[in-house]
Amino acid sequence: MKISIFLICFLLYCPSAFATIVHSDRIYTYEQMQLDIQKLQETYEGELEVKVIGQSYYGKDIPAIKIGKGKKNVVLIGAHHGREWLTTSLLMVMLENYVRALTSGAKVGPFDSTMLNDVSIWFVPMLNPDGVTIQQQDIPLFFVDQLYLMNEGNANFSRWKANGIGIDLNRQYPAGWKELKGPRISSYQFYKGKRPLEALETQALTTFIDQIQPSIGVAYHSTGQEIYWKYKNGKYKQRDYSIAEEIAQLTGYKLGKPPKKATGGGFTDWFITMYHRPALTIEICPPMVDRAPPLTSFPEVWKRNRYVGMKLVNKVIELHKSEGQMEK
Repeated sequence: MKISIFLICFLLYCPSAFATIVHSDRIYTYEQMQLDIQKLQETYEGELEVKVIGQSYYGKDIPAIKIGKGKKNVVLIGAHHGREWLTTSLLMVMLENYVRALTSGAKVGPFDSTMLNDVSIWFVPMLNPDGVTIQQQDIPLFFVDQLYLMNEGNANFSRWKANGIGIDLNRQYPAGWKELKGPRISSYQFYKGKRPLEALETQALTTFIDQIQPSIGVAYHSTGQEIYWKYKNGKYKQRDYSIAEEIAQLTGYKLGKPPKKATGGGFTDWFITMYHRPALTIEICPPMVDRAPPLTSFPEVWKRNRYVGMKLVNKVIELHKSEGQMEK
């Protein structure tokens, strides 16, 4: 009996129990992500759609992976910031977990995986591959002098947040962009660029979002254990709050309370004002300054977030049924 209880707990809380291809117990690189996507395609042939939505400044493909057959969809985005690659690990483990459940007909916790036949999930695990590569100390020689300048002469790039040319991608979106303060030149963090959507990565993502028209958008970030959802929601404030509250209850994260005069510039701000649909910024780890979360934090992160994607699929089904718009 004790052995059975142990196995149940292990399967519920240990990411490697579900993820046999994706390994979360190591620094997760761009190259490893690409290999894992290829292995997942081979293992679950026909169940994944992989699309390159654009390239970074260093010529790295930015992949998006879809599971499910529904025309409606949710989008989950990781690694806007270089030092937040743990969000990539989370989304890749989630992807493997969900596609395995879908192909076997198993449940994902309390959720029936067949819901993915009605609503799909698009994963964009690593929006900022250049920033992740820099943060992991793989410095491109052709750009090393400029990178040192942007990193204030520091040879340790572990705090790197920006993309490959020193633009903070989550300060690039045309929603309150003009009001954003910060550095006036390229930097390892906080530089918003000369104009909204200047960065190749945000151009790629916003074009992709316009193509797939998600019913809910989520950007995963790594510090604060908070959920942000509120930005000029207008008449949809109660709807959006209700969804955020349910995700807060599911994950145990608190709902963030931005100041009344909060500035925007982030993906969530843009998505809400552009599409008038719910969007969330989910911060997965406790507050930390200028560093990536430790690998030891992943088991708790997985425990909190393992059902988020399916919960959002369920919410989309509920929303569109209430509007009489649900179709496959």
